[in-house]
Amino acid sequence: MSAPVIEVRGLTFAYGDGPPVLDALDWVVPAGARVGVTGPNASGKSTLLHLIMGLRAAQQGSIILYGRHRVTEGDFYEVRARMGLLFQDSDDQLFCPTVLDDVAFGPLHLGASPDAAQEAAREALAAVGLAGYEERITSRLSAGEKKCVALATNLAMQPDTLLLDEPTSYLDDRSRDRLLSVLKELPATLVIVSHDRAFLDALTRTRYHLEDGRLR
Repeated sequence: MSAPVIEVRGLTFAYGDGPPVLDALDWVVPAGARVGVTGPNASGKSTLLHLIMGLRAAQQGSIILYGRHRVTEGDFYEVRARMGLLFQDSDDQLFCPTVLDDVAFGPLHLGASPDAAQEAAREALAAVGLAGYEERITSRLSAGEKKCVALATNLAMQPDTLLLDEPTSYLDDRSRDRLLSVLKELPATLVIVSHDRAFLDALTRTRYHLEDGRLR
């Protein structure tokens, strides 16, 4: 049996002197799982995803990804090549001048040639309905268009695990339906944080609720 993709043991995190948003949390996500996470605003859902990606450091507990403990920044390099994160706020994810530059950045960073990176980027943009947007200025896009570009930056890297933080926010019905279609066909482990219960019903087989620092 293969190791779980994500395993956290006793994971604890608090902001400043406040109470823990994650309180000795235990959680396992098997390979191939499609998992939804709900919870009130500020309950720690985004924090959990950021800890898994190594964007924040755990204060207590263990993070085990693909069967290995991850502690230092170097430990997470391999993880970020295999695991994608769609941020809740797309402006935190997009930083290049044009859409094509943003989407090709990940494959280039992983060592793809410029031609291969651009091909991967064009395919990812087509998948999210943004073919023809390659030379558009990212900062001038609508919030929904930015969300789709941010998803494309992940798809271009062909992740085997994808963490999505409120993926349907700012999307119109057409974009939401396209996103749903893309994710249904994606051969990846999915962890989806969302208030959109219909979206979770369509995509996930297991549901957790995060509140008072615990997943239930």
